Amino acid sequence: MSMRSALVSIAVVGTVSAGVIGQQNPPPPSPRRTSPAPLVVVGRSKVATKYGIVAASQPLAARAGVQVLERGGNAVDAAIATNAVMALVEPYFDGIGGDLFVIYYEAKTGKLHGLNAGGWAPTGLSAAFLKSKGIERMPNRGIYSVTVPGAVAGWDAMRAKFGKLPMSDLMAPAIFYAENGFPVSEVIADAWERSTEGLAAEPHAAKAFLVNGRTPRAGEVFKNPDLGGSFRLIAEKGRAGFYEGRTAEAILAISREKGGTMTAADLREYQPEWVEPISTTYRGWTVSELPPNTQGIAALMMLNLMEPFPMSEYGFHSTRAMHVMIEAKKLAYADMLRYVADPKFTKTPVPAMLSKEHAKDRARLIDPAKAACNVEPSVFDGLTNSPGGDTIYLSVIDKDGNIVSLIQSLFGSFGSGLVAPGTGIMLHNRGGLFSLDETHPNVLAPRKRPLHTIIPAFMQKGDIRIGFGIMGGFNQAQAHAQFVADIADFGLDTQQALEAGRFTKGSFAGCDVQIEALVPEKVRNELKALGHDVRVVPPRSGTFGYGQAVMSDGAGVHFGASEPRHDGAAIPEAPPIFTRQQK
Repeated sequence: MSMRSALVSIAVVGTVSAGVIGQQNPPPPSPRRTSPAPLVVVGRSKVATKYGIVAASQPLAARAGVQVLERGGNAVDAAIATNAVMALVEPYFDGIGGDLFVIYYEAKTGKLHGLNAGGWAPTGLSAAFLKSKGIERMPNRGIYSVTVPGAVAGWDAMRAKFGKLPMSDLMAPAIFYAENGFPVSEVIADAWERSTEGLAAEPHAAKAFLVNGRTPRAGEVFKNPDLGGSFRLIAEKGRAGFYEGRTAEAILAISREKGGTMTAADLREYQPEWVEPISTTYRGWTVSELPPNTQGIAALMMLNLMEPFPMSEYGFHSTRAMHVMIEAKKLAYADMLRYVADPKFTKTPVPAMLSKEHAKDRARLIDPAKAACNVEPSVFDGLTNSPGGDTIYLSVIDKDGNIVSLIQSLFGSFGSGLVAPGTGIMLHNRGGLFSLDETHPNVLAPRKRPLHTIIPAFMQKGDIRIGFGIMGGFNQAQAHAQFVADIADFGLDTQQALEAGRFTKGSFAGCDVQIEALVPEKVRNELKALGHDVRVVPPRSGTFGYGQAVMSDGAGVHFGASEPRHDGAAIPEAPPIFTRQQK
């Protein structure tokens, strides 16, 4: 642990023991109320304004989005600009060599729009092909883990359907920082350093992301001019600046060099798709996620499994409430892992999986006196644990109340480890989530999309609208369910819900569970007595993901939240005071 992390941990533990954790059962909020009964704010207050807000895990990126809002752009424009800067300043977690998913709330119609910009496997890449090379487990690094990156096509689709500004404006902040440099922030520097050996092993990666053989230190100015050139091509040509021409040729060159199968047509013909979000109700809230091939359905299933239990009576950070959530996670994930795959190849029984009656039946499997160490999936008529989880999440609300909930990722730490030469673009390893089991719905096949961990989310009740997300591999669905429960059951506001101690279970069997030290020791010990194999994690680590949220209260006030586990911030748009004076 760095000195900074140690100091943060000490400060936070002292605050929490006297604050939020001490109050076991605050009353739930009314539909119009956005603050709970007196709870001590652990770290930050939420940001409030009548204008727009951008919440991201790096302040320079959030500020870039705000600049776009102040230039006349809307939430979609700001989200693209923010994401582009994130792709530069947080390269460990994301980049334009990865995928993107979005939920967009259109204020004037009240409609939710879902965007799946997850890329497909290259032509020729199949389970049989890899097995012919003696590969029995899906690789998590290297060229065979690379699928077509979907992020830039996602930007193009977003801007074409809902944006206001040209792509050249949206890429301008990212181009500036790539070519002129930016000071590396603290949490990102810590994460970047842990990848030194892997980056040094690949010449193109070392050129793009190391400085004299080492990673940049916190506060050091870092440049990626090759990535700046790639942004310039996107600014000039849109999606064609990535999926055709120089950038596409560089991606194909590294694929050929490493024995890959990707073709020019795989890149050129890839298209994201607009999809209908799926949803469930929980304590009067409607919670929405994206449908398969994402894990979003697991968050909704968790909530359905939790709903029969009187969670608010159990109390915030109580043993009974946490036991129910942990057990619900196991049941929901068992079904998600068994059935979720690319719906173009396999039918996922979504209505059955989201059935309230089915959830009530499954909830009866939760033993209040004992943890289940193994659960079986449902029957409606070989996925291995993955080390991936390096993702960014951002949310934007504009002055008109439009909301973008956006998540984007390289999947693993610096993705596949492979950089397309001369582009500054790290290629993701999202293909590592395929199965090589020929009988599994998620088996690897050409032009197929894998089960996807990254999920944006949205919840609404009465006039309240919240765009939120918490990144971190298979942590995400379970973190989403905890965030919703913190608001719906325990009366926390968005900032408090992001800061509250969480649990995560990254494995899919056994009774192991990681619990943040922000959860009271008494509760952790009682969970152990129920059979949970509790692993305590210090506060403010990346284990539990990093989240952001924006909210509209229906009365014209907008709120933003960014948790202190990362370097991030929720930054408000300024009113056009000086613009009016100049006129």
